[in-house]
Amino acid sequence: FGRTEVIDNTLNPDFVRKFILDYFFEERENLRFDLYDVDSKSPNLSKHDFLGQVFCTLGEIVGSQGSRLEKPIVGIPGRKCGTIILTAEELNCCRDAVLMQFCANKLDKKDFFGKSDPFLVFYRSNEDGSFTICHRTEVVKNTLNPVWQAFKISVRALCNGDYDRTIKVEVYDWDRDGSHDFIGEFTTSYRELSRGQSQFNVYEVVNPKKKGKKKKYTNSGTVTLLSFLVETEVSFLDYIKGGTQINFTVAIDFTASNGNPAQPTSLHYMNPYQLNAYGMALKAVGEIVQDYDSDKMFPALGFGAKLPPDGRISHEFALNGNPQNPYCNGIEGVMEAYYRSLKSVQLYGPTNFAPVINHVARYASSVKDGSQYFVLLIVTDGVISDMAQTKESIVSASKLPMSIIIVGVGPAEFDAMVELDGDDVRVSSRGKYAERDIVQFVPFRDYIDRSGNHILSMARLAKDVLAEIPEQFLSYMRARGIKPSPAPPPYTPPTHVLQTQI
Repeated sequence: FGRTEVIDNTLNPDFVRKFILDYFFEERENLRFDLYDVDSKSPNLSKHDFLGQVFCTLGEIVGSQGSRLEKPIVGIPGRKCGTIILTAEELNCCRDAVLMQFCANKLDKKDFFGKSDPFLVFYRSNEDGSFTICHRTEVVKNTLNPVWQAFKISVRALCNGDYDRTIKVEVYDWDRDGSHDFIGEFTTSYRELSRGQSQFNVYEVVNPKKKGKKKKYTNSGTVTLLSFLVETEVSFLDYIKGGTQINFTVAIDFTASNGNPAQPTSLHYMNPYQLNAYGMALKAVGEIVQDYDSDKMFPALGFGAKLPPDGRISHEFALNGNPQNPYCNGIEGVMEAYYRSLKSVQLYGPTNFAPVINHVARYASSVKDGSQYFVLLIVTDGVISDMAQTKESIVSASKLPMSIIIVGVGPAEFDAMVELDGDDVRVSSRGKYAERDIVQFVPFRDYIDRSGNHILSMARLAKDVLAEIPEQFLSYMRARGIKPSPAPPPYTPPTHVLQTQI
């Protein structure tokens, strides 16, 4: 992808070169960093000494506290190779929008009867010196001293994020037939405008033709900036950087319709050579979400089974057998607990979703300050028994910091799930509609790679089910007026203190 600069003669380099990568929450973006000691001018890496390497994902860097990840360098057997420190920041110069308001004084009178009907047109300059229109104000009728309404424009549209680029403003007198009369123009820049209302932001409107003809011509009026307010759009990463944790919970369908786990036709069949559909869905989604959870401890639940020793039916049991502490260590821990459960419980029914949704909702309702967000993954073979209760649970949960992903496995008809998804019609229960869309449903069969490449199937599945999470997350935070916490201060390497004797 790229190389840093070379820093001579040091074991503690602080590289300046930055790398710009596209970031997608819903994809696993694997990175590898190789370190070399440069011995000659050759661009060929094999001519230099290899000092070790580091593997990680972009999600790991971004999801670390303050988006700063420290990892040991590996790759030379039996040798400590030092550590690498990786930091990531979102490019945000272009997330700002500006609210501006202008007025004008003593503009030229252009209409034969009555005064002018002025409006402004804003242009940003391009690299090649040409201009592109980026905003037109409304027309204020019959005045030479108009006050235009405030308007909002993104910094990207106004100057492409370059604060010193020329912004040209033209002033026109509106005519009904579309042949608007040119009054005059002036230029400014974002940096200039950002000084706000001041003597610097009063502009003479000049008509070059008039200026060329008349010796005594000064201007065709003035335009004044009345206010300038910057609003920054906050992003998903601002919250992650400020320490918001994403808590991931898994719920697995243990109903009898999945088929006997000992039979190869069962959706729960434990094939020693490859993951079953349940395992693939868990791993695909879990491996991405785990980068955003600092303790990597995930509650894993099952529903629809008879439990030992007394055969009671449960719709909310801990896969690890410990109801007081249903947490499993990492996605690997979840997979182990899932396989262990299959050996001990009896598949039964019915298929009830509400208990596991309410389980996660209880946790989510206790932290509404934006420090945590909950994602529940339900993997199921299908036909839901408690539709009314599930809708009620979803409508209640839509007020909480949580999202629900349902992956349907097997060949069943999933009509009811599509209704829960709420993309076309918002989910409702007893006349109350869900506050926001929090359910994403996908049938796993749509993602199976024809060539049998499971890695590809899993990547596609994760990409689709997780793509909506950042927006659902932001819709909760916005609705509650929760701002991201400030990120911890950037890391500064310790300086070596020289001791002096007095």
